[in-house]
Amino acid sequence: MGVDAPLGDFGDVLFYSALAVYILAMLLHAVEHGLLRRAEPVAAEVAVPVAVGAGSTESSFPTAGGEALPRTSRPLSERFGRMGVSLTVLGFGLHLAMLIVRGVAAGRAPWGNMYEFTAAVCLVGVGAWLVVLYRRPELRRLGVFVLLPVILLMFLGGTVLYTQTAPVVPALRSYWLAIHVTAAVISSGILLFAGVASVLYLLRSVHDTTGRMAWTAKLPGAQVLDRVAYRATAVAFPIWTFAVITGAIWAEAAWGRYWGWDPKETTAFIAWVVYACYLHARSTAGWRGQRAAAINVVGFAVMVFNLFFVNLVVTGLHSYAGVG
Repeated sequence: MGVDAPLGDFGDVLFYSALAVYILAMLLHAVEHGLLRRAEPVAAEVAVPVAVGAGSTESSFPTAGGEALPRTSRPLSERFGRMGVSLTVLGFGLHLAMLIVRGVAAGRAPWGNMYEFTAAVCLVGVGAWLVVLYRRPELRRLGVFVLLPVILLMFLGGTVLYTQTAPVVPALRSYWLAIHVTAAVISSGILLFAGVASVLYLLRSVHDTTGRMAWTAKLPGAQVLDRVAYRATAVAFPIWTFAVITGAIWAEAAWGRYWGWDPKETTAFIAWVVYACYLHARSTAGWRGQRAAAINVVGFAVMVFNLFFVNLVVTGLHSYAGVG
């Protein structure tokens, strides 16, 4: 099946459009975070007496005395935050469309090179954030910190790692691409979000114990951040385990051995061990808190190292992942 180059170019336009929208969303969340200094923690109830039938354009509900019920006036910070969330949803839609278009143009799963893989990981990271936000709207204050690494990774993917739409190399022409790599994409994206939550937890804990880093006082409480990181990691870990197992099966089919301690295989296994230690430590009362969160941050660092340094610098059987 041939490659539809014009359609692939349109996918690139969608990618950069999503990146631009994410940047605008992050800026709106940053404004929200800045306004929280003088904003009320909750929306103020403002009583606005409006005579029934007086022609007011405000939405009101008459009382027995003929006056409207109090309406809620949202703080300016919340308005900026809501706009940031709306733009994030728009960016997510463009981002998803980019991967679909790229896959159709190439006639394969749209994560056959580092550019596409990074884009897919970032998409899952944003998706995980939106799911958490849907369930816990009060965590909207994390928006700027979640979008910042996504924007940095996408910028890196769209510049240093960019690859034009093309067929994958022969070693990747297998149905395992849609199984192993998909699991790696999903787990890596969720772990990206979990890593951000653990970093913010550690920073918030510093403020709670020393009073420094006053800006972190606007974040959700340390315990909330700790729970978010733990639950996200608990969801991602079985998927990462599946990715490691299917990778070994694919390696046997492609290279005649399940495990050869290739640099990427080794680093992936180290990441698995670190996250297993984190989940074990976090479920043990004596290791809850900063020590457990530090392990999660180490796991996140190993994942980033595995994603970029091992793929782009170290020579191994997986080195082909960075090219067409």
